[in-house]
Amino acid sequence: MVECKGCGKEMGFADRQNAKSYAGNCVSCTSVSRANQGLDEVAIATSKRQAAADEKENAQLLRQLEAILVTTAHTLQGIEVTKYLGFVSTECAYGMNMFKDMFANVRNLVGGRSAAVEDTMRDSRETVLLELKREAYAKGANAVIAVDLDYTQLGAGGNMMVLVTASGTAVVIEADEGV
Repeated sequence: MVECKGCGKEMGFADRQNAKSYAGNCVSCTSVSRANQGLDEVAIATSKRQAAADEKENAQLLRQLEAILVTTAHTLQGIEVTKYLGFVSTECAYGMNMFKDMFANVRNLVGGRSAAVEDTMRDSRETVLLELKREAYAKGANAVIAVDLDYTQLGAGGNMMVLVTASGTAVVIEADEGV
């Protein structure tokens, strides 16, 4: 995983998006850095408190997202679907950069597994499923059923990208007493 250049903590999805714009820093360090640029000590303290509150809120949201059930099944034994909230889908396009492409091509010639490609595929799958959970959560769902993952290669040679899509049905479920 990617680490913040400011504090060294492992960065999650939101932090990685922030890091693209703010020199590799997580959301918390970016907030503190901005506060340090010309603001007084009160503003810095307020910014640190806000960053801590934001981090706590993000951690709580991640716990709620982790609790959302995602399954390829259309029905669940012992679990009743009480409400269908509709279709949810997400997409994620990952670049395979020139070096990964080059090593994948070498691996293709000599045979064997390509760790660089496998890592990219794993990251893209985890990202698209997290985003699918976010979409479902926004609709008020606690599960996504009938999930379908699709992988598509875009481009060729040194310009290859992988497009991963996930779709499913956002639902509210309740487990039976015996489950």
